[in-house]
This record gives sequence, C-alpha cells and structure tokens, in this order.
Amino acid sequence: MTTMLEPLRRIAAYAVCADSRGRVLLVRASERSGTPGTWSLPGGAVDHGEDPNHTVVRETAAETGLSVAVSGLADVLADMRALPERGITIHTDRLIYRVAVRGGTLADRVGEHPTDLARWYTLDEARELPLRSFTARALGLPASSADVVPDEVPEFPSFYAVPGPDGLHRAQRFAAYAVCTDPAGRVLLTRVSDGYPGAGCWHLPGGGTDYGEQPGAALIRELVEETGQTGRLVELLGVASHRDAASLGPEGYPIDWHGVRAFYRVVVDQPNPLTVADVGGSTCEARWFAREELGALPTDRLTEVTAEAVQAAQLT
Repeated sequence: MTTMLEPLRRIAAYAVCADSRGRVLLVRASERSGTPGTWSLPGGAVDHGEDPNHTVVRETAAETGLSVAVSGLADVLADMRALPERGITIHTDRLIYRVAVRGGTLADRVGEHPTDLARWYTLDEARELPLRSFTARALGLPASSADVVPDEVPEFPSFYAVPGPDGLHRAQRFAAYAVCTDPAGRVLLTRVSDGYPGAGCWHLPGGGTDYGEQPGAALIRELVEETGQTGRLVELLGVASHRDAASLGPEGYPIDWHGVRAFYRVVVDQPNPLTVADVGGSTCEARWFAREELGALPTDRLTEVTAEAVQAAQLT
C-alpha cells in the first residue's frame, strides 16, 4: 500500500539528444536514487527562479560531461511515483526539450550522485532497457513498469509557500494556460481579481495543475471553471518561466514566487455564455477580444505570461 506516503511536488527539465547515427543519450540511476538501475533522459529538478532552459543544459552537463544547446520544446507531461522505502510519493511536472551537443566528452559520474553512467543507445537498444516511464513516452517506446505508481492520488494543497533561511517565503508552482480562440478568430482572456498579483490585468485562462493531473487535462478543467467554455486542445506552444521576488497576494505577506507555465493553443468550437464559476477567486471577468482589440491593449494591461504567449501564437 502507498496511500500513507508523504506527498511532494517538483518541476524538472530533461533533454532528448540524438547523435549523427540516430542514437539517443541516456543516463543510469545510481544506488543513491529512488529507482537504481533504471535509465532515463538526462535532466533534473528546476531550481527556484531558474529558467528550465538553463536547467536542462546544466543538468545534462553535470550528468554526461556534454555541453548542449536547446533547440526546442518537445513535450510537457506529469507523473506520480511512489518511493515506499523513503516514505514519499512524488508528482513531477516534466519539461522535455530537444537539444544538440555542442562540445564536451561523454563521462560517467563517480561518487555519490543520483546517476552513474551515461551512454548512447539506438532506439532498439533502449527498448530493451528498464526505462523510466516518462523516458519511454518521450522516445515513443512502449510504456515501462520501472516506476511504482501510488494506489491513490494523495491530498495536496494547490498552493503552499515555504519559509526560507532569510525569513522570506518561497513558492514554486506549475500551471497550464490557454491561448484560446473561437471560430470568429476572437481571443479569450480573463481579468485578474483585486487582491491578487497582476490585479486588473488581462490574463490567459488556466491555472495551477492539481497533484496527479496532466497539464492538458488541468487546462480544459480550468477553462470551464473560469469562463464556462468547453475547449479542444490543439498544440503545445511553449513554456514561460517568471519570478517575482516579492509577490503580494491574498496571503498578506511577500512571497518569492517562481511560476513555470505551459501554454497551449485551444479552440472553442461552439462558444457558451461567459461565466466565472469560481466567485471570489483570482478571476473576476472573462471576455472575448477581436484581434484588433487585443493588439490595441497596452502592454501594462496584460500579464507577462499573456504577452509572451500571444506573441508566440502570432495573434498580434
């Protein structure tokens, strides 16, 4: 049974790296890891305030001895795994990047590290390895049983801030947002309620994902809750990483806030009347904007992630 394990969350970034012969770069988990002997993509946890693009470069160098350059975002996914021997269950939001080697020498890690070997494998060879589930999925290989999945999704707060050594609370949160359009080409935005960071600004519909929830499913759920619309997920557009070193919200005290947000293109084929179900929450209004109306909005009327996502979707 795994239901009594302590739940934890983290955000991590990983590299899909192929050489000129079509082999992929994999690393083996050491005895210090929670899954010793399993193989996975190189990568690891995103530090507080760190851009995941930097994480994947840093972690790949540390685990393999190779310097890589990020060429694009391949996927965003989430999974849970139970580590009964440690008394914990971990939900990890994983950002999968395509990378290319720009230098260095492949090297194994000696000592007390979570990984110990780094190797190039063909996909046929990788298929025979005990792969972590997210690695198999990222490489398009059959799902692996190397991870132990908890019996039930544990209860976990949607938001929590941890006091740091300097007395300032810190929070890192993963969220999914929609660049949402209707058949007329209008763009759907929500307005941030008073008392929340970015109050009065227009924002993308969406929000933090729940423990055990895939980002796409979370986004469709949030879209209904915040706007009353049923959407169709079309494609992943990108990931934004923003830090506010002293954010002020309804908690009433400053928080060193780090948000990592995946944004997707979503289509509402049959718009419903706009409704905000979460009365008293962070969203106070939802509205469709024509392209020219959106383009005319001053940048200070948009949240940072909204401006970045709208530009990525080439809507203005």
